[in-house]
Amino acid sequence: MNGAIFYATRYGSTAQYADWISDATGIPAFDANKTDADPSLYDFVVIGAPVIYHKLPIRHWVMQKMLSLETRPVLFFTVSGAPAGAKLDRWIANSLPEALIQQMTHFALRGRQNPRDLSWFDRIMLVIGGLTNPDRGAGREELKGFDFMDKSSIEPMVQAIQHLQSRDAVRLEIDNDQPREIRGQI
Repeated sequence: MNGAIFYATRYGSTAQYADWISDATGIPAFDANKTDADPSLYDFVVIGAPVIYHKLPIRHWVMQKMLSLETRPVLFFTVSGAPAGAKLDRWIANSLPEALIQQMTHFALRGRQNPRDLSWFDRIMLVIGGLTNPDRGAGREELKGFDFMDKSSIEPMVQAIQHLQSRDAVRLEIDNDQPREIRGQI
């Protein structure tokens, strides 16, 4: 089976993970905001997005492509300072259609945030968020920044992609008006 990565990025962490995954698996990676590549041309799709203000900036692209996405396997990775858990699950549920959430396999990857690299608006929001965060440890991380980028954390996703790539797929080929089953790569 063939697949592709479609991602959104703001400050580069998600793009870095997409590149690492692409290098490890050989599937192409596309910035969803800068490409006309069509997910319906692939047997499976990997989607990556950062979490910005508790939302996934790729949500509008997902809504536009939902008809293509619902008919194929979807692996989804998020990049944020938050670890996997109820808080991250809630943010995903508030950004994506329930049908996609039920269908996809989610991988939570940790990101990077350097306050000096942020836009003026994002820095102001960061200070407000850091000072009002009820989790004081997370609030301090927000204020001073963090770097949780870890190339080895993509390994479970790489394994899932390799499984999809090697899956014995079946398709029908029409030969002399008679359908016959073809096993192997689609």
